[in-house]
Amino acid sequence: MLSVVNADGTTTDGSSLIDEIVREGARRMLAAALEAEVNSYIAELANQQDESGRRLVVRNGYHQPRKVTTAAGTVEVKAPRVNDKRIDEATGERKRFSSAILPPWCRKSPKISEVLPLLYLHGLSSGDFVPALEQFLGSAAGLSPATVTRLTTQWQADHKAFGERDLSATDYVYVWADGIHLRIRLEEAKAAVLVVMGVRADGTKELIAMADGYRESSESWANLLRDCQRRGMRAPVLAVGDDALGFWNAINEVFPETRHQRCWVHKTANCLDSLPKSAQPAAKKAIQDIYNAEDREHAAKAIAAFAKQYGAKFPKVVKKIVDDEAELLAFYDFPAEHWIHLRTTNPIESTFATVRLRTKVTKGAGSRAAALAMVFKLVESAQARWRAVNAPHLVALVRAGARFERGQITERPEAPAA
Repeated sequence: MLSVVNADGTTTDGSSLIDEIVREGARRMLAAALEAEVNSYIAELANQQDESGRRLVVRNGYHQPRKVTTAAGTVEVKAPRVNDKRIDEATGERKRFSSAILPPWCRKSPKISEVLPLLYLHGLSSGDFVPALEQFLGSAAGLSPATVTRLTTQWQADHKAFGERDLSATDYVYVWADGIHLRIRLEEAKAAVLVVMGVRADGTKELIAMADGYRESSESWANLLRDCQRRGMRAPVLAVGDDALGFWNAINEVFPETRHQRCWVHKTANCLDSLPKSAQPAAKKAIQDIYNAEDREHAAKAIAAFAKQYGAKFPKVVKKIVDDEAELLAFYDFPAEHWIHLRTTNPIESTFATVRLRTKVTKGAGSRAAALAMVFKLVESAQARWRAVNAPHLVALVRAGARFERGQITERPEAPAA
């Protein structure tokens, strides 16, 4: 075994030396990423000043060192500190900078397949972080900018393969759909990332499709859904989406038998935006009483109460709910254990909240294909942490045609004849 003789005459075996080099690479990588993140945050808010012309957001040294467990072992990290003197008007409290790369609670790093697109999307050029990754990835020749280019090319190939895979062997019973606007380089300024996620018959969640298009465009959504159908996707039992008519027009065309469920989070936001601020807290509570009702009958009564309370002063707001009552209450016809999953598009929103943090400060990730590939790799990494829906065994019964009333099964599907 290779050994290194130190100045004091002691020896260090080769494997230990390699571990030290790799750990140093990990430490430098995190340091470079954290510095770039803080610098971008401060630069973005440089124009915010107090009455004396002093900046409200400035650097403030470093936090105390802490140890983070990475794939290369435990490394010590000194995160840069930000002094943010801005006041949140809603809460009256000072705003705080929170690192998306290394949150205060983080004691473990993501795997390298997530770190690379994270850094790239954060706006670091290959010249900034390649030296820090040189030993971390174990390349004898180092990690050149050309190597990073090859990696992004591979990610694009992975995304393309994902978009061409056969879907005939997988049955998606529920699907969520949303158009997510990210600050990445797509073909047009108003373009969105169209996302479809689904629940398989075993209750697990899975990304079905992701492509760029226009959020409000029926044709963009129809193209995406037709492509899924061409690759063997079966019509889902229930689709969950926001008020964008483009998606609903498209699903009526491609999967006309699929039932609709409007997202209550989007609906609530749309309603509150049309109300004066003074009326919003009470209206929000009244809307929550609708979708948190114990069953469809009580939810319908809550809608009637909402219409009575706000109909005279705010008829347009009431119309937003009354006109969509059937699609807003569709989730009540499914198992009660699934209601929390089916009321909103939160499975997509929560996943892309993290992606938004990583794309907030970047001016773009190169080409359109590269930008989508970066987002795809981040979502692919997040998918491993998605949990199955509650009572996953009931999903197959939903597909089989079981009927539910008040969230409880009332009619089981007939067993096939022997």
